[in-house]
Amino acid sequence: MQEVKPNKKPLIFYWCAALIILLILNTFVFPSALKSQVKDVDYGTFMSMMEDKEIGSVMVNTDEIVFTDKSGENVYKTGNLNDPQLVDRLYASGAKFDKEVVREMNPILYYLISIIVPIALMIFVSRWLSKKMMNKMGNNPTMMQFGMGSGQNAAKVYVKSDNGIKFKDVAGEEEAKELLQEIVDYLHNPQKYTEIGASLPKGALLVGPPGTGKTLLAKAVAGEADVPFFSISGSEFVQMFVGMGAAKVRDLFKQAKEKAPCIVFIDEIDTIGKKRDGQIGGNDEREQTLNQLLTEMDGFDGNNGVVILAATNRPESLDPALLRPGRFDRRIPVELPDLQGRIDILKVHGTKIKTSGNVDYAAIAKAAAGASGAELANIINEAALRAVRHGRDKVQQQDLMESVEVVIAGYQKKNKILSDKEKLVVAYHEVGHALVAALQTQSAPVQKITIIPRTSGALGYTMQVEDGEHYLMTKTELENKIATFTGGRAAEEIIFGDVTTGASNDIEQATKLARAMVSRFGMTDEFGMVAMETLSNQYLGGDTTLACSNETQTKIDQMVINIVDAQHDKARQLLQDNIGKLHEIAKYLYENETITGDEFMKILYSKNEMLEG
Repeated sequence: MQEVKPNKKPLIFYWCAALIILLILNTFVFPSALKSQVKDVDYGTFMSMMEDKEIGSVMVNTDEIVFTDKSGENVYKTGNLNDPQLVDRLYASGAKFDKEVVREMNPILYYLISIIVPIALMIFVSRWLSKKMMNKMGNNPTMMQFGMGSGQNAAKVYVKSDNGIKFKDVAGEEEAKELLQEIVDYLHNPQKYTEIGASLPKGALLVGPPGTGKTLLAKAVAGEADVPFFSISGSEFVQMFVGMGAAKVRDLFKQAKEKAPCIVFIDEIDTIGKKRDGQIGGNDEREQTLNQLLTEMDGFDGNNGVVILAATNRPESLDPALLRPGRFDRRIPVELPDLQGRIDILKVHGTKIKTSGNVDYAAIAKAAAGASGAELANIINEAALRAVRHGRDKVQQQDLMESVEVVIAGYQKKNKILSDKEKLVVAYHEVGHALVAALQTQSAPVQKITIIPRTSGALGYTMQVEDGEHYLMTKTELENKIATFTGGRAAEEIIFGDVTTGASNDIEQATKLARAMVSRFGMTDEFGMVAMETLSNQYLGGDTTLACSNETQTKIDQMVINIVDAQHDKARQLLQDNIGKLHEIAKYLYENETITGDEFMKILYSKNEMLEG
């Protein structure tokens, strides 16, 4: 869709233009108009008029003679010849000698040109500027009084375009596209629905985490339907003075009705659609904006061709009046893509770059588990940039795999050089994670181990990649994950007899997982299937709130400690039982800085063979 951009020139531009025009008129036009018109004649004509005594005033200069007729209405000019008796003859003809010969302009004409014309011009410019300002203010006199803000909506208008975004450009969200396809079909064939008496849902709410393609889906609906598309963010309705946001809502829907059939898309609608608390001294401007939105959605029927789409990643904060039938009738989830969805998204973005023939998008999709559509697009772009940095004209598999690590852990930190002791500690720490994961059942395979510092702050990391999609996790799997998190600290304790600060993130992850097992997942005998905390903002990381007494909270804390300690002991025992493998793999990692999953398993397998022998 092609965006139609409004004129953004400030009003001061037009005032400056008017001032420049007036200066030009006063400098060049008006003076020349006020000056008398001088007619060039030959010297013979001058002599004839002098003999006939038709000269009124005369001024004799060194090189020219300027004179008028008896009436003084006409001014003439001729060259001065060497005539010693000229002055005597002029005197005899009755001519009057003046220092300057000028013709007096008609007073009425002088008044008209010097006063009336500039005033008329200023009045015209002022009225034109006032009209311009009223249009920019959305014909709202209240806003003119304040002299700030704008009542006109700031929606970006996208008109029909042949090369607009279509559903084929949106991958990984097949369910959402199916739900939106009905809206497109209605905009194409409204009579099919009106004949049976059905009306289209007035609004559809796109709900999902950031970067999943909610805005892209809305544009794809407009592109498929081939109708105008209005796009505005909810924050653009927020104004300083009460009533301005409501005026923007009215103007938006007025334009939409004029261009129907069309689609109106409000991004981040939770900005103006939050629940009303009814408290005195609340946000009156936001509530008035919300009330106006509710009124406008009730003010048109479902068959006028105006479809309202909105997007949010905080659906739990929206006002219930906004979500009732008759307003936003449909709630369309736009979730993180699954494995096949990630593959499709990578292929869509991969067509925009040059790739070699050995690219395996499935491997990239597995490594990027949990990534959104925006992050996958960034992975493709980072791979292309890496290929350019290394002097290649095509993207290879290694570029894509490295770009996954860049998005997850950040860039390699070239200037951060670890000491030999720190490097050794990090090597044992990361191998501790990998060994504990590999020695347990129901754990994701190790894909890569590295001790190269990253810009995210990590001094090293261990990458595990699931073989397929994983939606449910058992209690055993969760306990194994906690044990894997504690494996790094356990290796430090066994090898060095001391601990470092490098396990801070591991401790945080293990604690969070153990607490969820107790308070939300019902995986303890003492509490059973009782939820002790609630989850909010699930699309924005998930904030938890405890809903229990202080005594119960103390019990929860103790159970969390017990779970983590038990898995820590298990990890330490696994490493003690395989101390030889720990030394061998850590030495290899220390020397090479990076181990692939295949190399890790090969060393581990060869060691097993040796022990069995």
